[in-house]
Amino acid sequence: MSITQLSIAIDDTPGRLNQICELLEKEQINIKGFMACSELNPDRFKIIVDTPEQAYNVLMANGFAVHSKEVLAVGAPDHPGGLNIVLRALKEARVNVETLYPFITLKGDDAILIIEVDEIQEAKEILRSQWIKTYGAEIYQF
Repeated sequence: MSITQLSIAIDDTPGRLNQICELLEKEQINIKGFMACSELNPDRFKIIVDTPEQAYNVLMANGFAVHSKEVLAVGAPDHPGGLNIVLRALKEARVNVETLYPFITLKGDDAILIIEVDEIQEAKEILRSQWIKTYGAEIYQF
C-alpha cells in the first residue's frame, strides 16, 4: 500500500510556509505529516494531507509548483531499534531512502513513518516479506 505526498517548491522567505498552511486551513485540509528543508534547491515543503487531490488543486490554483508522488507509510515499533528494522529491510533490498519523516499520529504501539524511496515496488515487496506493516488511504483518517 502507499499514499500520496505533495512536494511544494517554495522560496526561502519569511511567511512562505505560513501562506501554504493558511491556504490549506481555509479549505479545511488537515496536514498529517510534513518535512521542510531549506537545503534543497528550490526549498521543499513535503506534506501528507487528508485530501491530497484537493490540496494539490488548491496549491496549483494559488501559483505554487506542486509535485505529487507515491510514498510509503510504514509502521515501525516505537522502541529502540524500531526504525532500524525498517531501514535494514530496505538496505538489504538495496532500496535507497530519499526522504524520511514522521507522521504526526501513532497507530497502536507503532510510530508511523513516511518514507520516500527510489524503488517503491521493490520497497513494498521487501517490507511485506519482512512483515512490516504499511498503510494506504486509511492513514488519512488517523
